[in-house]
Amino acid sequence: MADTHLYNTTVTWTEGRVGTISEETLPSITVATPPEFPKGVPNIWSPEHLFVAAANVCLMTTFLAIAENSNLRFSSYTSDATGKLEKVDGKFMISEITLSPKIKLVNAADAEKAKKIIEKSEAHCLISNSMKTTILLQPEIS
Repeated sequence: MADTHLYNTTVTWTEGRVGTISEETLPSITVATPPEFPKGVPNIWSPEHLFVAAANVCLMTTFLAIAENSNLRFSSYTSDATGKLEKVDGKFMISEITLSPKIKLVNAADAEKAKKIIEKSEAHCLISNSMKTTILLQPEIS
């Protein structure tokens, strides 16, 4: 695998505070200013949602790779994520993201192994490592 990769996206304004993210090989996503801001639009993905989702998805994909390489057998994985948007030094930022993965194991005896793998996954997540946001990990393993 090469050490450098490029990911291209295009954002096109459509109307008001709404636009579309596109990439030539992927489905487009409608995006907007979140409803908490002036003229924000409810029920449409916002940059804030996508930022939090990026950390959540990266945790999952990193976990899947490490779990596979570690022969960890699990029957399900889901993860909730909450981003805290607040003013810091006079500027809005997502200061904290709490990731709450729920991992159901095939063998309960693998609980400590799964805990180590999810912690290693968070530490190696390239998206989290690219953020200045504090990442809190609260796994639930059963």
